[in-house]
Amino acid sequence: MEKQRKRELGTAYAQSFRRMGIYQIRNVENGKILVLGAMDLDGAKNRLAFMQQTNMNTVFELQQDWNKYGGSCFVFEELDSIKPREEHLNDRSELKKYQAEVDALLELWIEKLQPYDEKGYNRRPRSN
Repeated sequence: MEKQRKRELGTAYAQSFRRMGIYQIRNVENGKILVLGAMDLDGAKNRLAFMQQTNMNTVFELQQDWNKYGGSCFVFEELDSIKPREEHLNDRSELKKYQAEVDALLELWIEKLQPYDEKGYNRRPRSN
């Protein structure tokens, strides 16, 4: 494939939207969850699958139970997604708007699920 075509494909990929939203990683052994947001849900799912295949956990909050039960007891579950308003990203500043939406949605899901202590791996927010 010629260089120019590769460059065009790379640019098109970089400007395309990926599915974004909120997901949880659930421990099927004890029911604990870690609730997270992602600008690329498919990428987040692939990261978990890779960690399971290589038995290399990079999520500190899960480490103790990962060592105890193994990576295969953790499952990826999509909770909510944000639909892009357009197919392509024309301005990088648009990403910040979407990131703010993901952050706000994450806050709502964490408030709803309360994934702390015996229920989950998320850290409680510090009180001011």
